[in-house]
Amino acid sequence: MTDALHLVCPHCHTTNRVARAHLGSAPDCGSCHQPLFTAHSTALDEASFDKHISRNHLPVLVDFWAPWCGPCRQMAPGFEQAARQLEPHIRLAKVDTEANPSLAARFHIRSIPTLALFVGGREVARQAGAMGAADIVRWTQANAPR
Repeated sequence: MTDALHLVCPHCHTTNRVARAHLGSAPDCGSCHQPLFTAHSTALDEASFDKHISRNHLPVLVDFWAPWCGPCRQMAPGFEQAARQLEPHIRLAKVDTEANPSLAARFHIRSIPTLALFVGGREVARQAGAMGAADIVRWTQANAPR
């Protein structure tokens, strides 16, 4: 693996180069100067989804959800807790399937919540159903490359 990683800013969606050794040093975006890691998930839409999935050198864990979905709302705090535990080695993102139905259709999301793990722009694992923070972290670590 190379020493420099590409990380997409969760605020302005600019791709940044960060040395692997500096991941834990709270790096900021070179464009908007906001933190590249916030210990929270990033909301993605049609315009930002492909950029985050294809340009991040880190694995990206996506929660496909909808605001009307009870299990989705139940899982949301656990997903945010998982973000605090998995960053800076995994990027966590959320896609509102009601606001972005074409993304849900493109990835054949049949039930929500559904977690999908992307590595190098490709989906490598999927899990449907609500999970707590510990299960999200365990599942992600088991499916992410080391």
